[in-house]
Amino acid sequence: MLFRNRFLLLLALAALLAFVSLSLQFFHLIPVSTAKNGVSSKSRKRIMPDPVTEPPVTDPVYEALLYCNIPSVAEHSMEGHAPHHFKLVSVHVFIRHGDRYPLYVIPKTKRPEIDCTLVANRKPYHPKLEAFVSHMSKGSGASFESPLNSLPLYPNHPLCEMGELTQTGVVQHLQNGQLLRDIYLKKHKLLPNDWSADQLYLETTGKSRTLQSGLALLYGFLPDFDWKKIYFRHQPSALFCSGSCYCPVRNQYLEKEQRRQYLLRLKNSQLEKTYGEMAKIVDVPTKQLRAANPIDSMLCHLCHNVSFPCTRNGCVDMEHFKVIKTHQIEDERERREKKLYLGYSLLGAHPILNQTISRMQRATEGRKEELFALYSAHDVTLSPVLSALGLSEARFPRFAARLIFELWQDREKPNEHSVRILYNGVDVTFHTSFCQDHHKRSPKPMCPLENLVRFVKRDMFVALGGSSTNYYDACHREGF
Repeated sequence: MLFRNRFLLLLALAALLAFVSLSLQFFHLIPVSTAKNGVSSKSRKRIMPDPVTEPPVTDPVYEALLYCNIPSVAEHSMEGHAPHHFKLVSVHVFIRHGDRYPLYVIPKTKRPEIDCTLVANRKPYHPKLEAFVSHMSKGSGASFESPLNSLPLYPNHPLCEMGELTQTGVVQHLQNGQLLRDIYLKKHKLLPNDWSADQLYLETTGKSRTLQSGLALLYGFLPDFDWKKIYFRHQPSALFCSGSCYCPVRNQYLEKEQRRQYLLRLKNSQLEKTYGEMAKIVDVPTKQLRAANPIDSMLCHLCHNVSFPCTRNGCVDMEHFKVIKTHQIEDERERREKKLYLGYSLLGAHPILNQTISRMQRATEGRKEELFALYSAHDVTLSPVLSALGLSEARFPRFAARLIFELWQDREKPNEHSVRILYNGVDVTFHTSFCQDHHKRSPKPMCPLENLVRFVKRDMFVALGGSSTNYYDACHREGF
């Protein structure tokens, strides 16, 4: 009887504690792990659909906030994770520039008032922000490949210029750089303390937002770096195809993909109705409004919590935004199904992937050059690479997205090397087309480098069909 009474007493106490805990959370007296805008820090990391943590029905606003990538708490990532007997050899980082001001303006409306100066008393903030500005101000004599040497090293306009990197964008990449520093330098000692210029490979397009994003990440990674050791190469093409950009078949895939996009848009009567309503509000023809790509400007309003524009005829509102964003999501879904974009991606991404495996192969031979490679790029750079790798379910590259290739050496078998692929901190290696069946065929815990090399040298051309066995032939094959 005494045992039974004690059991009932403990049960009552447990119920009371549970009630008190839930009450405290309800009244916000103890913190819960929710990031800004109500998106949990766990779900913000997801790149593949997760039926447990994500909305059961696609929510365009939820997806847009993920795309904004608003800096919040430090994220947990899977970079640098490997069995204890593996040694990190080299790292290859592809980034999209950080948050930017729109490239387009909604006709006859006031531009969103976003300040592109970098100041400490404005959110989002990073502890290294002032030091970053100070260090950039000392880099006027930096030696970069032309025309990069004519670009500003950090944003500095009270009213942002079109396409300019914002303070949010700088903070996003300071965070990226610090995270990679903690993992690759402090933990894995990828570079020695007296690292040299030839141990880095840095490349960017000729836009100020990509150069500045690269510098912000680099400053987070190597604080107060020696300007004499830093050399950014200029890449004229957003595909980073260097001397292999001429590819007629790739362009044909792109034309067919654009035709698919056009036909899908014509079928969407709700989208056309929305464009018509917005056109009346701003008093321009529907065709002119559509050509202004209003979603670009509207995303800026959303990401910076600025009201959508109004005129005397009314206001652009959240319902308009939801319709356009929903169409974008549907377009991405159909793009995966039709596979035209995959053909474009396989040819578009081949040059940069080929460069990457060549750099990895040199590292396996014991070469100490270019152990850390950074490509500061655009969404139209990362998206084809993701698609070519077989990561079709990955989300469209958000602001400050990062795609990382890690090369590892097995200390127990020094001639064996492996790769890991990570997207926004998530290990996607075994989602790639070249390693998704690895565990069925091999007991090895890591994906062999040979799989990636074989994929780039052979399997990418097999996936295109036809008899081509190299990039030139695949780009010039007849009868496509």
